[in-house]
Amino acid sequence: MKLRFTKMHGLGNDFVVIDATRAPVDLTPARVKAIADRHFGVGCDQLLVVEPASQPDVDFRYRIFNADGGEVEQCGNGARCFVRFVHDKGLTAKDEIRVETRSGVIAPRLRADGLVTVDMGVPELEPAKIPFVSDSDAVVQPLQVGERTVAITAVSMGNPHAVQVVADVDAAPVAEQGALIERHARFPARVNAGFLQVLGPHEIRLRVFERGAGETLACGTGACAAVVAGILRGLLESPVRVRTRGGALEIAWAGPGTPVLMTGPAVTVFEGELTLD
Repeated sequence: MKLRFTKMHGLGNDFVVIDATRAPVDLTPARVKAIADRHFGVGCDQLLVVEPASQPDVDFRYRIFNADGGEVEQCGNGARCFVRFVHDKGLTAKDEIRVETRSGVIAPRLRADGLVTVDMGVPELEPAKIPFVSDSDAVVQPLQVGERTVAITAVSMGNPHAVQVVADVDAAPVAEQGALIERHARFPARVNAGFLQVLGPHEIRLRVFERGAGETLACGTGACAAVVAGILRGLLESPVRVRTRGGALEIAWAGPGTPVLMTGPAVTVFEGELTLD
């Protein structure tokens, strides 16, 4: 099977994007893993698929597959690349589109300055809906991770996040602890593990160990979840500049019951054709 693709990234969080608006693409988990492989494939953190909308009030359907082959609900950096892709490919003339995902409808908007702002929707804080196993709805909750107990805030931005505050993200045990948190029994759908360092009320540093991908250079939904967690804890005030290893995002949130707005770049790297067995 020959497959045309576009390689893109949002702050180093990289994607292979496939246009399936004209014909469906048969993507098995094995094929996704082969494409994502950085030695034998194209290489990416996630694979994004553009499909026709299945609802009358949206423009496209957006599917996201992690590098391990599993399909997930949401990807913020991918959403910015999505609107850049459909605009550049002439699939739409709209600067703002409505896109259906597994977790609901999002609204990315391509700005005149080239940046993309995405309405990421209202964050979910109820444990059962994240999902997070807990008898409490407290903002900060203890989580036993190996030999340590860490204080996390559980948030869903269409996908689950466990955010903890650390003194220094460079010294944080992201690889070791992130892997344990990702598959923690209290997160039945697995979880993205965020490590947040507060620099001031409007600026943070962030590293995220992503579910099914490991640590990435940036995580859009992770940035949204971190800002929500920081504001709920009284540590931050909107808007917040989120500094990741791949660059910076601007996140705005007015508080519970309101949507999170994320602004950042989306870059096309190259295009190609791949032959899959």
